[in-house]
Formats: sequence, structure tokens, C-alpha cells
Amino acid sequence: MHDPDAIDAELVEAAAAKNARAAVAALLGQRYAAARERPERKLNGGMDGVEVARLYSVAADGLMTDLWRVATEILYPAHNPTKAERLSLVAVGGYGRGVLAPFSDLDLLVLRPWKPTPRGEQVTEFILYVLWDLGLKVGAATRSVEECLSLSRTDMTVRTALLEARPLAGDAALTEEMIQAFRQMVAKADPRPFIAAKLEERDTRHGKAGVVRYRVEPNVKDGKGGLRDLNALFWIARSLAPDSPLGARVLEELLTPKERRTFEEAFDFLWKVRA
Repeated sequence: MHDPDAIDAELVEAAAAKNARAAVAALLGQRYAAARERPERKLNGGMDGVEVARLYSVAADGLMTDLWRVATEILYPAHNPTKAERLSLVAVGGYGRGVLAPFSDLDLLVLRPWKPTPRGEQVTEFILYVLWDLGLKVGAATRSVEECLSLSRTDMTVRTALLEARPLAGDAALTEEMIQAFRQMVAKADPRPFIAAKLEERDTRHGKAGVVRYRVEPNVKDGKGGLRDLNALFWIARSLAPDSPLGARVLEELLTPKERRTFEEAFDFLWKVRA
């Protein structure tokens, strides 16, 4: 493992290169590949699938925090930052939950307090281009706190993503402001439209995936009884109890201890196959 000061020195050196983006991508690509070797070894050693998925997420966190530091502290620092120039990086969707498959999308939100600023656009552009240079699949949005709240009132896809919001880097107070305002909004909202949307998505997904029991290689992600179905249950539970991690309080009320164990075993098995 690298010493943190040495890591910083390497980042500074890469950012000072003639082609900074290429140099940063090369350095972070090497680190990311090395970090991903650990979950691979753990999976082969028999570690639980969910724990392996968490290690893949930890590897991605390291990549994103390093990349954020390069962009915001070295290449585009805010020497005299105003409140309008605050920025934060938030993991959302499945990545926000802290579990990833080896080739999962990285769902990201670059959060700003109000209107876009030139620096914010530079930071976001650099981060996205480096991630694309690394061949990663990225789902990214840049929004203000108010835009997050406004969209999530009517767009159930946005609401789903923000249910899993997790701070990665940047202005912690800004991220916390958004998360708390979002949770209050969800707690006051009628949950029925969200639940109906998730059930409709499930039916559409099952139709596309086909009948799982007749497939030689079942779709463990999108098929009936797959990870997406379990995720939908998490999302519905979280929408009913937005302050409870993974909607645990709702699941505990709905499931018997035996059903909860069965649920957790199924979740772990599917993640082991997916990882």
C-alpha cells in the first residue's frame, strides 16, 4: 500500500505532465487495477458475495477520491472560493449503496449549490473524460440541490438514484444539505406512485429477460428473482423509511427472522454469481 504523501506526490507529478489527462488516467488506471485484485482474490478464497461487491465499491471509491483531488485541488483549485463555487461528489444508485459488480456502471452526481460555474464545469469535464479514458461505464449528472429535489418529486428514476446517495468527496456540508432535504421530501411524499413505478419497471424487465427457468444461463441481474428484483424491494423499503439504511426497519417489520435469513442468503448468492 502507498504512503498517502507519496500518493499525493504522484498525483501532482501526473497533473503537471504535458498531457495531464493521459498521465492522470495512466496513474489512476494502474492503481484501480491493483485495488481490484483484492476482491478477485477474496472471491476465489470463498468470501461472501456481498462482501466482495463491497470491496469492488471500495476500489472505485479510491479511484474517485484521487480523481476528485487532482481536479479540484491541483488542476482547478478554488483560490478564493465563494459559496457558489462549492462542489461535492456523490455516489448514487447501486454505487451509492456501496456494492458493485466488476463491470458495473459508476453512478455519480456532481452537486453544486446553485447555478453552474466555469470551474465546476471544468472539474466535471476532466473527471468524466478520465473515467471514459479508463474504459469505465459512467452514469453522471450535475445538479443543484434544488434541481435534485425538484426532479425527484416527479421522476421516479431520479428518486431511486438519490435514495442511495452517499458522500464521496468535496463539500460535505453541501452533500448533507441535499441528503437531508431529500429524505424529508420522501418522508412527506405519497409512496404509492413510487411503488407503482417500481412494480411497472419490474414487469417490463421480466418481459425483456424472458422465463428464467428455461434458460441455460439465467439473467441473475434482470431476470425474475434476480438482483434487480431484490433491489426493487430495497428501494421500496427505503422510500417508506428514508432514514433507515437500506430500508432495514421496513424489512424487519415485513419479514419473519427466517424470511430475512432466506432473503440475505439469496442476495449473497446472486452477488457471488454476479461478481
